[in-house]
Amino acid sequence: QVHLVESGGGLVQAGGSLSLSCVASGPTFSRNPIGWFRQAPGKEREFVAAINYWNGYTYADAVRGRFTISRDNAENTVYLQMNSLKGEDTAVYYCAADEYEWGLPRRDSFDYEFWGQGTQVTVSS
Repeated sequence: QVHLVESGGGLVQAGGSLSLSCVASGPTFSRNPIGWFRQAPGKEREFVAAINYWNGYTYADAVRGRFTISRDNAENTVYLQMNSLKGEDTAVYYCAADEYEWGLPRRDSFDYEFWGQGTQVTVSS
């Protein structure tokens, strides 16, 4: 069982930056790939970025070059550094733990078993 808590959301102007954190509890956290997803009002949840134990990563095209995912296994934390934020980045951001340990970072939300409660990111123009 993995329990996840996101933090770091808030209101920022377009072009600004925010850093999200996902702190996890559970004996196997460091082994599970962790993904960030987001959901804007009236839209489906979409993939943002994911990272695995060996720091392999993948990004959605919409955020590549602006967002950076990283993890600190000793601190049971995954980070999402978001730069050059745009209005379309406004959403609730969720972190999630892959159902399988040791895997590659995956982009489909159905592959993720454990989810945090989400943190709101609002980008004003």
